[in-house]
Amino acid sequence: MPSSDGRAVASLVRGGAAGLAGAVAGAGAQVLIVVALTRGLDAASAGTVLTATSLCLMAAGILRLDTGNGLIYFIARHRDGAHPDISRLVRSALLPVLILSIAAAALAYLGADTIGALNDASGSGSPPTSASSPTGGTVAVAASLVTADATATVVRVLALALPFVVCADILLAATRGFGAMRPTILLGGVLQPGGQLVLVGALLAAGTGPAWAIPAAWAAPYLPVVLLAALWLRRRVPARGGTPDVTPRFWRHTAPRAFGAATQAVFQRLDVVIVAALAGPAEAAVYTAATRFKVVGQLANQGLTQAVQPRLVRALADGDLPLARVLYQATTMWLVVLTWPIWLGYALLAPWLLRVFGEGYEGGAAVAAVLAVTMMAATACGMVDVVLIAAGHTVSSTLNMLGAIVVTVALDVALVPAHGTLGAALGWSAGVLVKNALPLVRVSRRYGLRPFGRHSLPSLRPRTRDRQEEPAPMGGPSAGRVTP
Repeated sequence: MPSSDGRAVASLVRGGAAGLAGAVAGAGAQVLIVVALTRGLDAASAGTVLTATSLCLMAAGILRLDTGNGLIYFIARHRDGAHPDISRLVRSALLPVLILSIAAAALAYLGADTIGALNDASGSGSPPTSASSPTGGTVAVAASLVTADATATVVRVLALALPFVVCADILLAATRGFGAMRPTILLGGVLQPGGQLVLVGALLAAGTGPAWAIPAAWAAPYLPVVLLAALWLRRRVPARGGTPDVTPRFWRHTAPRAFGAATQAVFQRLDVVIVAALAGPAEAAVYTAATRFKVVGQLANQGLTQAVQPRLVRALADGDLPLARVLYQATTMWLVVLTWPIWLGYALLAPWLLRVFGEGYEGGAAVAAVLAVTMMAATACGMVDVVLIAAGHTVSSTLNMLGAIVVTVALDVALVPAHGTLGAALGWSAGVLVKNALPLVRVSRRYGLRPFGRHSLPSLRPRTRDRQEEPAPMGGPSAGRVTP
């Protein structure tokens, strides 16, 4: 492996390891939050909270308009040379997002009673499962969050928190544009999920509290994340820009990708909402518990993506196709090594592992098996969609995601009424396979980029930093030019 490629992999491993450290902490906290909710509330109430927070996160993903990735793209491309007015760029990215977020929050707040009535009807109409019956360990923080009034209260609290949920991710993305992983790890990987776990767990342990307390405890940590990330940026952003305002170029680059990012956000959370709508909040709780381990693989992918994305963008922008190939194959190999043992173990031990969520949740073992097999197949494709987007094929990425959503919704509508959570898992699995197979074919045929190759195994070898190596040229080798 050439020395410049070796440095790229070594740098990737260091950044990826840092990202993974935060991802592991965040994944563990998220799983424990679900455990606290399923053991502390009856299944229908837990399903109500989990569905409401899924809707909040899905709305946040839509309302961000992909401005986080846009900021990474512009800040990473310019930070070593003539930089734009980054302070103005960040403000220009946040302003329309904030306006849309406040408008959406107002609509959700005003429509909370309607949503509450729909959830009440869905919850009372769904057949009770063993998980929906209160267990001996249930703590009644609220009498039942599935009632119309309680659900409306949950929706109103999350509506008030929505602008903060949206802005937290955007500001953390801006810090990664500077090549810094520490804010993302400490704030997004530790403070936010850790704070949620502590607050929700303490509330459930106390055993009493109004209906608004649980969603408020879940949402509260986003506020310090926003404030601290903004403070970090204020200290790091240059006082004056060296180039004219790039805001028009920023939105010309980001706006076409906003729809694609929205489809990504919908695909990630839609299955829980569909299960709640078609089978009731109690089934949604079982489905969420069985698929919660999905965050392990997703966050491992996220940790590596956050580390490699700026490098990949720069490599493809410079036409450095060999370096892009090294990064793609190295990250795929690390994803497989890190996550496949987890998925295999989860598939085999699911009937016992799911008992941690409480009585009745072990019935989600079949869902867990489908999840594990699907995630292993998706992991073997690597971060292929990131490669596709970095090469400039944002429209193709969006169309691929729309195809995955259509497949998922069609199969869910057909299978959930008859097969419940297993039907939802099969629909989600088909969507994930479509989402990964389509871009894999595209990048393989167009650029010869494949998830495995001669760089896969060497990326696992331990290496020491050679201080005698010549500094890497900014442009890197250009054996292949990228033509979107």
